Amino acid sequence: MGWLKTLFGGGGGGDEGVVGRSSGGLGVEELARRVGIELQDLRKVPVRYREFTIPKRNGGERRIYAPEEPLKAVQRRVLRGVLGRLRAHGAANGFEAGKSIVSNAARHVGKAVVVRMDVKEFFASTNKHRVIEYFKAIGWDDEAADLLVKLCTHKGGLPQGAPTSPRLSNLVNWRLDERLGRMADAVAPGSVYTRYADDITFSLEADERAAVRSLIFWTRRIAKEEGGYQVHQRAKMRVIRRNDRQLVTGLVVNERVNLPRAKRRWLRAVRHHAKTGREATLTPEQLAGWDALESMVRGRETERGGT
Repeated sequence: MGWLKTLFGGGGGGDEGVVGRSSGGLGVEELARRVGIELQDLRKVPVRYREFTIPKRNGGERRIYAPEEPLKAVQRRVLRGVLGRLRAHGAANGFEAGKSIVSNAARHVGKAVVVRMDVKEFFASTNKHRVIEYFKAIGWDDEAADLLVKLCTHKGGLPQGAPTSPRLSNLVNWRLDERLGRMADAVAPGSVYTRYADDITFSLEADERAAVRSLIFWTRRIAKEEGGYQVHQRAKMRVIRRNDRQLVTGLVVNERVNLPRAKRRWLRAVRHHAKTGREATLTPEQLAGWDALESMVRGRETERGGT
């Protein structure tokens, strides 16, 4: 088992995906230039959030920290001017240009078994110490990194509701994604690993129960080592074999990417109601969003040579 410790253990600089390293470090003046705000104004931005909860799809509540407008405007500038061109790991499919729930699901089509896990309190658990170390690693000096962390974190972690949090959660977790991907390939050669925010998914070519158990064990351990994350136990863990409906980020992947049958029937009914002037359960804007999703699914099948 020594090779497992070597492969899955910590250590190393984790420089993959890190760009702009500088011996002296980029300072606050350069930060102000990149976000297009005078430095004295950038220092004075009020860091205030509006806190509320929204219901989770599967029960419970999700706590949201919505930045007030002056801070939100600055965070958007940080997202464009500082974070926009940085490279996340290829396994990260959420909040990345050109990627979506469809690209995430498509990686797992036609596999013998799909394993899905979920990280507890993913954004809040991505602590500010990891964020500041990331900013320093990509070249910002201490003062600039401190200012960036002040603007982008809240209550010790990434606030769910801030424009910068989704992208930062991917950038900070390069090593997590790298280690999980390498681990999966070592445990079950040919397996696939992807992550969509807090949703971790593996798929295996062969249904080997020992490999599935190893994936689950090492995922919990690596998530804890890399980010201090906790993976949900039984409640949100799914091991789905080929003879059952395999769902990844809400899409069926048994043979091809598709919306679940019940969802397709519901959409047909909504469209019929809208066409015949009857009351529909979706606004025109919401229906347009579903149309776009279906178009993405069909486009993915066209790329694969499907019908």
